[in-house]
Amino acid sequence: MNITVISGTARKQGRTRVAASYIANTYHAGLIDLSEFSLPIFNGEEEQFSLENVQTLRTSVKEADAVVLLSPEYHSGMSGALKNAIDFLSSEQFANKPVALFACAGGGKGGMNALANMRIVARGVYANVIAKQLVLDPIHIDDENHTVTEGAKAKIKDVMEDLLTYAEYQKA
Repeated sequence: MNITVISGTARKQGRTRVAASYIANTYHAGLIDLSEFSLPIFNGEEEQFSLENVQTLRTSVKEADAVVLLSPEYHSGMSGALKNAIDFLSSEQFANKPVALFACAGGGKGGMNALANMRIVARGVYANVIAKQLVLDPIHIDDENHTVTEGAKAKIKDVMEDLLTYAEYQKA
């Protein structure tokens, strides 16, 4: 199964990056880490689409059987880095593709607005966002070991199993 994980944070050290790395490693997925993967600010001009990283992003998503989007929640929405990356994509890459959403938040009720925002934007590129989604709070991240906690692993597995089921069905 070809899975692409997009870590939608520009932060080099952060919970979103830790969670994205865990998912990519556990599920043998390709990782596009927006803290290291440089994209210009999308302006819709044709010459941007010839840039190497833009082509890599578009090819990776198009060839994936499923996509995982992760974002911190900033001011009740997804990160600008993730929104900018999605702006380089379209239904050509996403149409009917199963997508799982994860938000990394500071605790409390944070994360839900980022998930809702990602769902709306994904719908705009005709992605098939699965119903299950997950907010990862600070208690779900093992900062010392740069991984997720055992409790988070079970929650992530639950979402990923649904994503893989949808992807298998889509391939059939």
